[in-house]
Amino acid sequence: MKVFEEALTGEEISGPPSKSDYLMDRSFRGIAMVCAWFIIGVVGLLLWEIGYKAIPAIREYHLGFLTGTTWDVNKQVFGILPEIWGTLYSSFLALAIGGFFGVSMAIFLTQDFLPARLALVFRTIVDLLAAIPSVVYGFWGIFIVVPFIRPVADWLNAEFGWIPFFSTTLSGPGMLPASLVLAIMILPTIAAVSQDALRQVPYRIKEAAFGLGATRWEAILKVILPTASAGIFGALVLGFGRALGETMALAMLVGNSNQLSLSLFSPGNTLAALLALNFPEAGEREIPILMYAALVLLLITLAVNMIGTAIMSLSSRQMRSGK
Repeated sequence: MKVFEEALTGEEISGPPSKSDYLMDRSFRGIAMVCAWFIIGVVGLLLWEIGYKAIPAIREYHLGFLTGTTWDVNKQVFGILPEIWGTLYSSFLALAIGGFFGVSMAIFLTQDFLPARLALVFRTIVDLLAAIPSVVYGFWGIFIVVPFIRPVADWLNAEFGWIPFFSTTLSGPGMLPASLVLAIMILPTIAAVSQDALRQVPYRIKEAAFGLGATRWEAILKVILPTASAGIFGALVLGFGRALGETMALAMLVGNSNQLSLSLFSPGNTLAALLALNFPEAGEREIPILMYAALVLLLITLAVNMIGTAIMSLSSRQMRSGK
């Protein structure tokens, strides 16, 4: 005990940083800066490699490749508009479902609705969902999800077929089962990041809401959620980015059909599924075309994340300024 007290003298605790402290701080800053530039360099190199290999296809097909609706290797006709539509449509559907349940689960696990030990069990189960391989989700969707929702889909088509979202029957793989499975796959990401955002809300804010007469749900919905909105939005952006790039489960469940449809039950296709299914058999002529499609997918993902980051930064500045 005396040795410990002698080691922690008042001068050492309250004194200025030593040369070794400055050296460690500068070293850490330098390493962090190098790592940040390394990540930027990797992304730039990835864009360069894919873009360079896609140049022949870009010169041949121009922007018509983005608006074409036919993918026929035999006729050498290529267009990826249905794949772009399917990628965005399935991702937005998955985000709507997974986002709602992910944020609700985060509220349930952080606002003292459960005892601490039971909340830990639920939190562990949700985290384990992220460890399940994508192909397992695909098999589960084929053998469990599709048969389960087919009667409901057929009833909706029979009763409300005049609505574009229910205009077709569910014969097998389709947009809805793919989106449901995709929502479960992005659920752990949204729930985990949303929990961190909700935990960072100062407890005094919640106490102030109760002091002003707010009920428990009023405090959650009108005080805590708006305060944590930037972090929750970040969770949704991360989940959306995960949904855009998901491959195997979508390739097994979406139907791989080149068509543009609003129907939740019709088959479709995504850019990631197109790449996964066509690359193994691609010839020298098809590789630049697939690289063009990969470049489009990469740019969509980067654009979504950049827009999300910009909105989060703007929201954070407005909250700090009190506007």
